[in-house]
Formats: sequence, C-alpha cells, structure tokens
Amino acid sequence: MTPEDHLHHFDQEHERFVAACRRAGVAASVPSCPGWSVGDLLYHMYEVQYGWHRVTAERRESFDGINLPARPDDESLVALLEGEHIGYAAMLRAFPPATPIFTWAGPQTFAWLARRMAQEIAVHRVDADLAAGEPTPIDGTLASDGIDEFLEFFVNTANGTVGGSVHIHCTDVAGEWTIREDGREFAVTREHAKGDAAIRGAASDVLLALWRRTPLSTVDVVGDGAVAARFVAASRLE
Repeated sequence: MTPEDHLHHFDQEHERFVAACRRAGVAASVPSCPGWSVGDLLYHMYEVQYGWHRVTAERRESFDGINLPARPDDESLVALLEGEHIGYAAMLRAFPPATPIFTWAGPQTFAWLARRMAQEIAVHRVDADLAAGEPTPIDGTLASDGIDEFLEFFVNTANGTVGGSVHIHCTDVAGEWTIREDGREFAVTREHAKGDAAIRGAASDVLLALWRRTPLSTVDVVGDGAVAARFVAASRLE
C-alpha cells in the first residue's frame, strides 16, 4: 500500500469511527476495551492524533513535554477530535512521505506514520462499531497490511514464550507469514511454510484476533491450538 492509500483509509475510517461513536452514544461501554466508554475511546483517538501532530509539526524527538488540553465534557469530544483530524491529516499530506521523523519504533518517516494512523483508527473504528452493536470488517487489503505491521512492530514474548511456530494465512487477500521465536522477539518471514499452528481466515478477522478484539475462535486454527493461543496472548499491546 502507498502512503496515499494509507491516508485515504485514515480519513475514511475516521469518518466511520465518528459515525459509530454517534450511533452508540458517548456513555456506551466498549466491549472490546473493558472499562472504557465511547467517550474514553473518542478522547484516546484525540490524544493519539494530537500527540503525533505535535511531534511531527514541531519535529520533536520525544513525546516528553507535550501537554494535552484538558478533557472537555463528553458532548464536545466529537467536535474536538474532528477539528484535530482535519489539521493533522492536512499536515501529513503537506510533506513528502520520506520525510524523517521520531517514533517510538526508532527513526521512521511520514510514510510509516501514515500507515500507523490508518491502522490505529481502523481497529478503533471496530471498537466503536462493537459499542454500537453493528460490527463491520476492515477492508481486506488494509487488514492484511495491518497484520504485516503488527508482526513487525507489536509482537514479543513479554507475556510468556509460545513454544512453537505459527503460520498466518489470509484467505481473502494476499498475505502469508511464518513466525518463529527468537529469544524475546519473533523472527517473521513472509512465506508459506508449515508451522506448529496455523491461523487462517479473512484478513480482517485475523487482524482483529491478533489485536484481541475478537476471540481466536473467529478464525480457523489448525495444528496445535495451544501454541496459537499463546502466540495471541504473548504480545504486549499497551
């Protein structure tokens, strides 16, 4: 996917996110984020975009010193997020994708951030859909790209070892990966290979299972189910 594709999805998923939040109402609980209300979800997305906006616009090399405005009343949260999104998305389009920036993943570029923003809002849009009781899938190509990003930047053995290899296979769009433990990290190859466990399904279903938004039972697990379950549980998602 290109940075332009990611920014298109960033805008599109933002609109869908806001619409789902409005349908659910700010007081509704978010079943995929225990303890959170829709208002909390809205403010979280504002925090994410506000923080990255400051980092990129001011060419910061740390999130330290970024002071969020006080959280407004819940009824003002949608307008707050929409205003932030307009300015932030415009700024992401104002610079070449290869423009270097600081990130928690080390030195990256605006292209990396466009991808991160598209994936962040897509998963949280599903959270909002679940709060509204109307879940809909993530675009297959975007979800496959999200699996690739997840495997590169979010998996580790922080919560325990897995004890085997895992093969992931998207059944609706291109996307196959084999993951093997390598100390406290994983070695990921983009290949078809036999693993001790295989996780197969539509890209959206696989991505949401990896992010623990839906149970592993929503996808096909072949082979050692305990290895697959430990793999999904191992990654630290905070």
